[in-house]
Amino acid sequence: MRTKAILLLLLAAVAASAVCLLWFRPETEHPVARITRDGILLEEIDLSRVDEPYSIALEDGSGLNTVLVEPGRIRISEADCPDQICVNQGYISDSTVPIVCLPHRLMVEIVGARSELDGGAG
Repeated sequence: MRTKAILLLLLAAVAASAVCLLWFRPETEHPVARITRDGILLEEIDLSRVDEPYSIALEDGSGLNTVLVEPGRIRISEADCPDQICVNQGYISDSTVPIVCLPHRLMVEIVGARSELDGGAG
């Protein structure tokens, strides 16, 4: 009898925790794009504050990348790397997948914006 009571209390606690996690979710933060090279932060852009599209030229000894920033999204629009994978990836607007240019050691990622995918979609 005592084991059933403990099990029932444990089950009730788990159910209450699940309800709290689903019901009281924090509001989605503003999407912030972080552009890094070799782990060093070059630019941090709040995409919710962008009104007009603009571009940023990022050049170092390894090459040139042009980043296009638009309201709510970002992409690498031009690069002088041989494979062009970073350019062909297109826009990102959430933290699902970053843009990476391996030849230039450049990464564009979004933090603070929740993905629309659920945990089991992977």
